[in-house]
Amino acid sequence: KKAAKSKLPSKGKKVEKKKPVQKKEKVKEIKKIKETKEKNQIIKSEKKPIKSKKEEKATQSMKKKTTEVKVIKSVSKAEEKIDTSIEGKLKALYKLQQIDSKVDKIRTVRGELPLEVQDLEDEVEGLETRVQNYTDEANALLASITEKKSFITECKALIKKYETQLKNVRNNREYDSLTKEIEYQNLEIQLAEKRIKENKANIEAKNEVIEKSNKIIRERKSDLKVKKAELDDIITETEKEEHVLLSESKSNERIIEEMLLNAYKRIRKNARNGLAVVTVERDACGGCFNKIPPQRQLEIRQRKKIIVCEYCGRVLVDPIIAGTVKV
Repeated sequence: KKAAKSKLPSKGKKVEKKKPVQKKEKVKEIKKIKETKEKNQIIKSEKKPIKSKKEEKATQSMKKKTTEVKVIKSVSKAEEKIDTSIEGKLKALYKLQQIDSKVDKIRTVRGELPLEVQDLEDEVEGLETRVQNYTDEANALLASITEKKSFITECKALIKKYETQLKNVRNNREYDSLTKEIEYQNLEIQLAEKRIKENKANIEAKNEVIEKSNKIIRERKSDLKVKKAELDDIITETEKEEHVLLSESKSNERIIEEMLLNAYKRIRKNARNGLAVVTVERDACGGCFNKIPPQRQLEIRQRKKIIVCEYCGRVLVDPIIAGTVKV
């Protein structure tokens, strides 16, 4: 028993020694785990910005793809909205005709003012060029007058010279030659004086024309100012509405096929009133007012094909379509 008792405490002592060792090891292990976790977190935090850039690029590419898909879907929806049937084409043409006729009405409100303004501008420009040409000619005539005057002075100097030589003449031959030279110089002087008189008369006539044309220019410029003011007032009143209608007509032109659009424009150019698409009114064409047979009217109501008037070539539309179309 004593031996057993002596052994027991020794074992207990060993156990007491081992327990703190195990705790220390556990604490060390826990610290190592914490340190490894912290290191991993630091590494992840360092790597995050690189991943974020890649993610940003990926997100941008995805956004682009989504926008492209949206655009494609919107285009496809717009294409789906376009009615490719004959009835739809007729409606689109009639709508375009209504918009264009409204634009024509706005332009007719201006009347002949734009043409009058253009004519006045051309007239003023022509008169100004005429005045400029006359002034240039008058200046040239003045220059020729000065030349002739200098030539006369030279001739007079030669005459004086020849007269002094006559006093020292030795024979008849010298006398005859000197007298002939004096006569020739006198004739040259007379001719130059005649040219001077003619040039002066021409200058006076040109100055009269310049004065008259300047008066006309002043009158035309005053008229042009008045006409331009009137035209500007009308344009400011109708510019916004015209701009809106033109944008609408362009958007409608995109819906219509090229062949139909070209035909519409050609008919519209040839027509006096600018009507290319017309309704059937009182069994007659709305453009040329010629009678349409009942069989043709039935075909127009059926809307199976685009029918044109036999007389004027305008596209004929059922009045029901005209009522459904809103501009």
